[in-house]
Amino acid sequence: MARRDAGTPFLPQLSLLLLLHLGGTLGCASVTVRSHVVPLGSDVTASCTIQRELCRGLEQEKVRIRWMLDNKLVAGSQHQGPGSTEVSNLTLPRFNHTHARLWCCVEWNGTKQRLSMAEIRAGYPPAKPLNLSCALNLSDYGLTCQWEQGTDSHLPTSVTLKCTGSKGQAVTGCTPRGGHSHCTVPRRLLQLYRQMEIWVSATNALGTAESEHLCIDPMDVAKLDPPTLQSIQSIPFQTDCIALAWDAAWGTEHMELQCELRYRAPEDPAWALVTGITGRAGTAQRCGFLFGTQYQFQMRCRRNSASALAYWSEWSPGRNYTTHEKAPTGKLDAWWGSQLAGTGGQLEVQLRWKAPRQREANGRVLGYRVTLSPRRRGRDPPTICNTTHTQCNFSVPAGTRRVYLSAYNSAGESAPTEVILLERKGQPLAGLRAVPGGEHSLWVHWEAPLAPVIAYVLEWQRVTTEPEHCSKCWQMERDGAATTALIQDGIEPFQQYNISLYPLYEGTVGVPVHTTAYSQQKAPSHAPKLHLKRISKSEAELCWDPLPVEMQNGFITSYTIFWANTITNGASATVNPSLSSFVIQGLKPSTLYKVHIMASTAAGSTNGTILTLVTRVLDDTEIQFLFLTLGLVFVVLMVLLICFQKNERMKEQLWPSVPDPANSSLGKWVPAAVPQEPLQILATRELGTATISTVTVLEGEPGKQPGKEPPTLPTALPALPRPYVRQEGPEEPVQYARVGGAGYRGQRLLPEPGPRFYENLRGGGGGDGAGEWGFLEEPPATFPLLQGLRIGGAEEPHECRAD
Repeated sequence: MARRDAGTPFLPQLSLLLLLHLGGTLGCASVTVRSHVVPLGSDVTASCTIQRELCRGLEQEKVRIRWMLDNKLVAGSQHQGPGSTEVSNLTLPRFNHTHARLWCCVEWNGTKQRLSMAEIRAGYPPAKPLNLSCALNLSDYGLTCQWEQGTDSHLPTSVTLKCTGSKGQAVTGCTPRGGHSHCTVPRRLLQLYRQMEIWVSATNALGTAESEHLCIDPMDVAKLDPPTLQSIQSIPFQTDCIALAWDAAWGTEHMELQCELRYRAPEDPAWALVTGITGRAGTAQRCGFLFGTQYQFQMRCRRNSASALAYWSEWSPGRNYTTHEKAPTGKLDAWWGSQLAGTGGQLEVQLRWKAPRQREANGRVLGYRVTLSPRRRGRDPPTICNTTHTQCNFSVPAGTRRVYLSAYNSAGESAPTEVILLERKGQPLAGLRAVPGGEHSLWVHWEAPLAPVIAYVLEWQRVTTEPEHCSKCWQMERDGAATTALIQDGIEPFQQYNISLYPLYEGTVGVPVHTTAYSQQKAPSHAPKLHLKRISKSEAELCWDPLPVEMQNGFITSYTIFWANTITNGASATVNPSLSSFVIQGLKPSTLYKVHIMASTAAGSTNGTILTLVTRVLDDTEIQFLFLTLGLVFVVLMVLLICFQKNERMKEQLWPSVPDPANSSLGKWVPAAVPQEPLQILATRELGTATISTVTVLEGEPGKQPGKEPPTLPTALPALPRPYVRQEGPEEPVQYARVGGAGYRGQRLLPEPGPRFYENLRGGGGGDGAGEWGFLEEPPATFPLLQGLRIGGAEEPHECRAD
């Protein structure tokens, strides 16, 4: 018994065990369906019947029947059947499962218990097998047939190959294994040299399909082993013909065979086929082969019958044979260039020619010979060039107009080709252009001249940074009426080519015309690198080096300059590809910009690296003007300073002299009557502070400047100020004096040596560093505003006058 803590309540678990007890559900429930195999997409009808007395534990319970399709709950109808049975019916519309299980369940204590099940399959009737074919293997005389299966029916399908003989009784020839679509009918079921009917039958629960019936004689479809090539040789008297000997395969000695021969040279794109070879074995002859050329030969055979179903054998292993050579034939296409040597009266010639085609070479060319005259019987002319290449540089006497070129191989030498060294001064062509003909070809078009043309010579050279010369990059067009030519030799995509066209007239060569072309273009490999040439506060001049032609990959159509700062949106400008510099205008001062260049062709564009630049605060002219202004200001200041130092009158106007009141006549004046104020004199060398009794400063009249008008006595004298005491020496008293507030402009100082500033308040120091001070006693009740008086320190302008 299961444990209580396993997660399932004890009572439902016990009830489940009772239901599943041996024999507990035997005959308790049954599921019936109309058909266990139905067409895919049709309706399925099922019924479940539960007998209470056979289901232990359900005798007194209310039965609730539920349906499940695999693990999915589906709804059905339930009613009470005869006796103590419960019946539930179910209809599944458009059944789209190829294989499913339909369960009848009851609800028991909240769980669904599966009681009975019906398995349902859905699919299609078998498809018709197609393309039945058979072949007889002569090694074991088994007939192997193969066919193509139709669409999958999604149902178990049995496939058999059936056949009937002359008696008309159908038998099963073979059954394919492992789902394959081929099998072999054994020899014992075959009737050789008689017609048999063969077909394929496919059967499943929804129907049967048969292939087309094949009526054949098994020997007509016999597939033979390939024949054997014994020998190949040239016929001596017919030099372009060969004789080939062959043998039939083993087991076909008693058959009449029909065979085919094929051959080709390594450079031929397709095989040449020889048909109509019959017999059991023998030889075959064929003519029209090229001299000195290697060929590959193959052969195959089949039974010679009237049936179109007869199979060819496989091609025999290839056998190579090289025909014998003979002397080259035909003329060589030659092209030349010439110029007079600097000294010696010699003409330097660069002669180029095309190697003869295989049909004209008649074997392997061993070399080429250039002479000044043709070869005559009995003697050979002197040779000026003998080479294995297709070009030669040599010197001939000036005035030479003809040389002779020939090719030779192991069988002999060709007839010489006369090369006339014509001058290049004829009428040029017009309208030369070249367009792509493919990745490795170019079509050249031109306009025919008015004068009759014998032939045209096309030259092309790949454009590179380092000049190079291709001696084989030329071709001759023998048709003087042609206006187009196709260049195919040495053309590569994404490379630029210079093309020149020379018209050959009677007795002269025309002046060449030139053009450039690409067979295919793409975006440049790189973009130029930007350099900063000049920069100001609002402009920046950029320059770049042109791209190497190998990196352009096409014709450069334009350069595009992009620039942007961190604040505003970017801007751009398109530059003609012939230019290598550009000036960006309208920049902001003292701003960082990022700039890059994009190179474009007709097939795409490539961006370059980013150049970062910062504009200046000021332009060069503004900086020069600023320094010039500062220099002028400095010079003016220096001149003014020098003038001030040298001109005493100017100094007097700007900085007038201020007299020292201590040296005035009032400082030396002694009054007749001394007021009754005791003098208090400090003891000799006794330090102390000076007590000011009275200091009165009389202010001048408002609105009048000192020194502008002559001094006048006041109409009413002010109250007499209290006198003060000035101490000049240790015990020398200073007489009373009255200090007026009127101006002193125009006063002249008494001629005395070195004035002592304000000695009326501060005395000179003694030898021991202690000073002697005078003092003023009994200060007045009111103390007028002190003007122009500074106690100690430097002198400042101020005004004072005597009372």
